[in-house]
Amino acid sequence: MIKLKEQKQEILKTAKRIIIKVGSAVLTDDNGLSFSVLENLVKQIAVLHKQGKKVCLVSSGAVAAGKKVLGKEFKIEGLAGKQGAAAIGQGRLMRDYEELFQQHGILCAQILLTRDDLRSRERFLNAKNTFQQLLQWNVVPIVNENDSVVIHELKFGDNDALASLLCNIVEADISINLTSTQGVLAKNPLIYSNEQIPIMEFIEDIQNLNLDELCGGKTSVGTGGMYSKLLSARRTAQLGVPTLIIPGKEKDIILRVIKGETIGTWICPTKEPVSRRKYWLAYRSEVQGSINIDEGAFIALNEKGKSLLPGGIMQVEGNFGVGALVAITYQNKKIAVGLSNYNSVELKKIKGLSRLEVAAILGNAHYPEVIHRDNLLLHAAI
Repeated sequence: MIKLKEQKQEILKTAKRIIIKVGSAVLTDDNGLSFSVLENLVKQIAVLHKQGKKVCLVSSGAVAAGKKVLGKEFKIEGLAGKQGAAAIGQGRLMRDYEELFQQHGILCAQILLTRDDLRSRERFLNAKNTFQQLLQWNVVPIVNENDSVVIHELKFGDNDALASLLCNIVEADISINLTSTQGVLAKNPLIYSNEQIPIMEFIEDIQNLNLDELCGGKTSVGTGGMYSKLLSARRTAQLGVPTLIIPGKEKDIILRVIKGETIGTWICPTKEPVSRRKYWLAYRSEVQGSINIDEGAFIALNEKGKSLLPGGIMQVEGNFGVGALVAITYQNKKIAVGLSNYNSVELKKIKGLSRLEVAAILGNAHYPEVIHRDNLLLHAAI
């Protein structure tokens, strides 16, 4: 435990690039956006900024800001209602941020993203170059999902997922998630409601943590909840980036933790990070289908670092094209994701077959691997 505390404080003090994610449940109160919380958040970022740290802020709150402007006489119902409220609120949210940062002599920039902006490698690299330039200019990027236009297929799901992808884009040293709770509870509060449940100070191995068992539902204001925060932390851990989950409404909470106060939950990174390319490949889009494999294929992938061949496939589910991101399952568990060299129709024809049998069906112009190991990520957090 002492070693973990020392590692945590060392990273907090030496981190140069920081992702801070703040959700609606932190930024809002009964009257809409909480200006005092917003003001204190900006003040803390300004202190970090003066220490030479580069901060990228992922901020929710556009819908809540829009609701406050519209008032109770307007009914905000369905997707169109939320997108309309976001369109109204995003500008007001940014105006508040700009005025507050200006008081500290800091420029900020608004960046609205959808998953489509990061889906292609070229657009991903363009986004990366933009962020790098802003950080080089000492500008604070303020990022949100483009709620006013995004459709379901292009959604990140929530800003926790967006923050985890930004860790790759800005090459962050740490991800700080500001929440409405004190940290990660050691038990599911929906099941153990009558117990005094302690906060976990450290999570050493988040890859093997049972999130379904541990976490409850989503918050009433936002779209995330602790499940999405831990799922995103599991992703960033794979990248070698730790996550700190702390109560965002508390005054100067980020600065206090950096100074050594024991608050919230520290989620350790994995000891063997994945490549940034594989990280982008695995989380840039939703999976389009699944491939169920046999024991031999599981051993080849999980223990020997091999590619997935047709002979190890037992079942193919979903309709997807060549190059689609698909999940690989074994005994009803998702063990990996990867890019398929075949569409679902072809895979259903060649599953379980040898290379010669595949050639007899598809001809000689076919790939020996269904998913090459270079295009595959084991233990993907999906």
